[in-house]
Amino acid sequence: MIPVVREWAHRRQSWAARASLLAAAAALLLPLVEGGVRGLLLLVAGFAGLVVTFAALWWTLSRRGATRLAAATLALLTPVTVVTLFARANLLWVVVASALLWSAAVGSGRYALRTTGLRSARAREYRTPPPRRPFLLLNPRSGGGKVEKFALREKAERLGARVVLLDPDERQDVVALARAAVADGADLLGVGGGDGTQALVAAVAAEHGLPFMVISAGTRNHFAMDLGLDRDDPAAGLDALTDGVEVRVDLCFAGDRPFVNNASFGVYGTVVQSPGYRDDKVGTALELLPELLTRQRGPRLTATVGRRTIADPQALLVSNNPYRLDDPFGFGRRPRLDSGRLGVVAVKVDNAIEAAELFLAPRGRLTTTSHDVIVDADTPEVEAGLDGEAVVLPTPVRCRIERRALRVRVPRERPGLFDPPPRLDWRRLRKLAAAVGHTAVRSRDERRARA
Repeated sequence: MIPVVREWAHRRQSWAARASLLAAAAALLLPLVEGGVRGLLLLVAGFAGLVVTFAALWWTLSRRGATRLAAATLALLTPVTVVTLFARANLLWVVVASALLWSAAVGSGRYALRTTGLRSARAREYRTPPPRRPFLLLNPRSGGGKVEKFALREKAERLGARVVLLDPDERQDVVALARAAVADGADLLGVGGGDGTQALVAAVAAEHGLPFMVISAGTRNHFAMDLGLDRDDPAAGLDALTDGVEVRVDLCFAGDRPFVNNASFGVYGTVVQSPGYRDDKVGTALELLPELLTRQRGPRLTATVGRRTIADPQALLVSNNPYRLDDPFGFGRRPRLDSGRLGVVAVKVDNAIEAAELFLAPRGRLTTTSHDVIVDADTPEVEAGLDGEAVVLPTPVRCRIERRALRVRVPRERPGLFDPPPRLDWRRLRKLAAAVGHTAVRSRDERRARA
């Protein structure tokens, strides 16, 4: 029975690979077959339109006044013009059909590759007894008042937790509060608030070998998302107090400051320092970007990643495990939090052409991993954003990762666990597609041998 099941699995895998290749070929050939030379010219026009659009976006961000307005207008009108050209040529349906065929090719290809026995990237779960004296810090302002909206304090206290509400009108030392709780006998530290606050308390938990708990009461909750927690229902995270498991994840430091998501240097690190950033993110960024992108303001950075040196990037992101950047379905997610490697993304763009290349063929973006990263600058201090919090760090800044240093207690059932889709490998798909014939021949020979 098992050989038969395996045979059918191999067949489904091979046929999915063949369907993927056929759909991809149809997506590429349909505009040429249907439109002929006109279709080819329109494809060239469409590609040129993309280049112009991204170049115009660069001018919009890096210029001011009338130039910015003209560039923004060009960025809006160019795609409209391209779509109008296809519609007048009665080829707009071809573009839609090609897009659908390409989606089918990607879906079939992923199905074929997903069934090849690839190992899951999910962290191992450990069953541990529930905490007896959990301690939770809740920020009532985070996430637009989620603490009050979901009655997090009342529910946590009913489950036996000691809860401290942070005072919105007074800056409090969350590290001191966490250390005092440990001294008082707490056997779990938890935070309902922003990622920056979570990182500070997580470092205390790791230092004392205690489990840490995340409640998704912040605005973005990136760390909670990659842990698989329900960001729409922060109260669901409290299930970890009674029906939870532990996962071991990495904890990172920039100098002596901890972070659970990322450390940003360069453009974002400077923008986040502005007093008006919290109230008007877009307006503040548009005001500062022209000088930052053209290097009229801000430090000149140098990053050392292993044996490689990255000179003068405008933006540098060092993350706790690499983000998925090559796939729209998993973009901005971290498939793992326990690999023991920092993700590094550096962007260097000096003109509109390079800006277009960055989006179409990202040569201006370096993506790599390392165990540690040294960030230096031509200034004694550098502005940075740690998990979205504005900080100023003395240079050089050493970013390092401590593998599986943090015990995170999470609910047993987590709706947001991310199983990353496999990367499309066309060479491998061709081999799988060719296996259809081999499988059929082998099955026929085996039947004859049994007869």
